[in-house]
Amino acid sequence: MKVAVLGSGLMGKEAARDLASSEGVEKIGLADIDLKRAEQVCHQLNSDKLEAFQVDANDEQALAHFMRQYDVVINALFYTFNETVARTAIQVGVHAVDLGGHIGHITDQVLKLKEDAKVAGVTIIPDLGVAPGMINILSGYGASKLDQLESIKLYVGGIPVHPEPPLEYNHVFSMEGVFDHYTDPALIIRNGKKQEVPALSEIEQVHFEKFGPLEAFHTSGGTSTLPHSFPDVETLEYKTIRYRGHAEKFKLLVDLNLTRNDYEVEIKGQKVKPREVLLKVLEPIVDLKDKDDAVLLRAIIGGRKKGKKTIYQYEMTTYKDKKHHVTAMARATANSISVVAQMIGNGTITTRGVYPPEKIVPGDVYIKEMARRGVEIQESVKTEEASIRV
Repeated sequence: MKVAVLGSGLMGKEAARDLASSEGVEKIGLADIDLKRAEQVCHQLNSDKLEAFQVDANDEQALAHFMRQYDVVINALFYTFNETVARTAIQVGVHAVDLGGHIGHITDQVLKLKEDAKVAGVTIIPDLGVAPGMINILSGYGASKLDQLESIKLYVGGIPVHPEPPLEYNHVFSMEGVFDHYTDPALIIRNGKKQEVPALSEIEQVHFEKFGPLEAFHTSGGTSTLPHSFPDVETLEYKTIRYRGHAEKFKLLVDLNLTRNDYEVEIKGQKVKPREVLLKVLEPIVDLKDKDDAVLLRAIIGGRKKGKKTIYQYEMTTYKDKKHHVTAMARATANSISVVAQMIGNGTITTRGVYPPEKIVPGDVYIKEMARRGVEIQESVKTEEASIRV
């Protein structure tokens, strides 16, 4: 198969790395608005399959010309391009996947293209990172094993292995995104009803092997498309994992209006956004630099099977790839999108249209493919009578 990667930033680079080492991939086009950056990545990855291209995603004609040369397109651009790339993929008749973007309902706009994609005979899957992405696939997989789905509880966090004060946190993606997740309300389902709860609320203690005391709390955007895919569940919640005390510290910043995007103050005749000041102040404090990070994930899918209360649990702890200097978050995210893109390209996924990951990605194949890449997802099953690990 021939695969295009749009964007040669961290996620694009790591997706290209995985594609280059995959047997079924013959050719990879790595496109960026900055040709030198794309060429540098190709030089670093050192694969005969790779070729760099200069493409401006704002130029839809140029984008279409580039994309039509390939079977599948991996969109690793900023989320504001997701709808454009999906529309262009449908126009030129190629499959496409992206990393998601629930800010501004971008993913909702992509999902609306379902009938157009069906007519064009292509498959489009948005939201293929970790959260959303991996958690959606595992939720769908667990749900498929139950006769009746009742609850989905999700916990995910990208955290430093060796936390440092004052926040015990280093960012593994945009701090602006972190601010949004901590500021906007979280959509959950409780007692069968959709409702919103404040971000940073309902803190609970969680434990993962090899880590000290951790906490988990609500953040916005985490449930992604799951409330629409499984509207009849009794419970659906997503919580972010951090070291203890983190939520309380950030709640103070939120309560002081320091993270709001729509808030300004006047200082000496100048309008100033406190959020922009705080981002600048935090930048050197939360920069991961060359420190080790980890991604922790737990998905608990409960319901009934053959009349018995049954829970499928999926758990993952992924660490930084020190050999290639790749963060744990980049490993988990880029491998997810690459694996699913290849499933479409090699015919594992044949359904056409636009679908969220939980509705179309086969969980058993996904788990095996991620394990081949060193990202181990463990499944365990609990019933009313017994608990077994598989």
